[in-house]
Amino acid sequence: MVQDGNHTAVTAFILLGFGRGPGLQVVSFVMFLVIYIITVLGNTILVLTITANSRLHTPMYFLLMNLSLLDLCFSSVIAPRAMVSFLTETKVISYRGCATQLFFFGLFVSTETFILTAMAYDRYTAICDPLLYPTTMSMSVCIQLVIGSYLCGSVNAMVQTSFTFTLRFCGSNEIDHFFCDVPPLLTLSCTDTYINQMVMFALSGIIIVSTALIILVSYVYIISAVLQTHSAAGRHKTFSTCTSHIVAVSLFYGTVSFMYAQPSSLSFPDQSKVVSVFYTLVIPMLNPFIYSLRNKDVKEALRRTIGCIMVLK
Repeated sequence: MVQDGNHTAVTAFILLGFGRGPGLQVVSFVMFLVIYIITVLGNTILVLTITANSRLHTPMYFLLMNLSLLDLCFSSVIAPRAMVSFLTETKVISYRGCATQLFFFGLFVSTETFILTAMAYDRYTAICDPLLYPTTMSMSVCIQLVIGSYLCGSVNAMVQTSFTFTLRFCGSNEIDHFFCDVPPLLTLSCTDTYINQMVMFALSGIIIVSTALIILVSYVYIISAVLQTHSAAGRHKTFSTCTSHIVAVSLFYGTVSFMYAQPSSLSFPDQSKVVSVFYTLVIPMLNPFIYSLRNKDVKEALRRTIGCIMVLK
């Protein structure tokens, strides 16, 4: 704390996490550690499998690989720092450290929405316009979609971070959360946060609604095209390919919408923490399983990769 006139300016924050009880801290640490290890292993194996198998060098799997890389980065921004807080009594994170964590969190979470949208567009093009698919979704187009997703995510992260940390923080420096996020930080400000709340609500709403609308329209066309397919095997294969993406999108958008696309007056800290665990840690852990368990190509590639590793041993 630094004295600033009649107020004490905050120079660091304390992450309260899920409470101060030592037993709860140990349980939280173990839970986060197990989830994080599974997340790192699952996503790393999926990335290596796609990279090592030429049959998976297609636009769909290129985007899936980038989603796995995002999930690795996403969870790594949150989990390690949270586990440190669970094991230390001070639970302090510096002012700059908090701003850095908020920026990268905002970057990865918003970029993931655009990558999921690109994946839906890829499936729409492959199913509804297969003759033009090699041109429409060429590797250069895929790279542009990924770069564009990161650029849009960067803009959102910069706006959210700059608006949040231009506020004055004086008085309490205890963040009622396990990482630095906009809603709990706004509650600590000693200045009016109405504009910040409107910016967060507007940006989150625009990103969530616009990308969700593109995904929804894509799947309306996909379902229409599939229903016109006479082959039962063809319908099953198409639905099997799309089901994984629909599940991942539903989980991610449902939890993110709960957090950021509703007025702050309707949110509750304890509920927000549980939902935050789900989309920052649980969903990145589940995605490799969601996309691989129903995908024959990925399962076959995994078997070959594991077989090669066993032979080398």
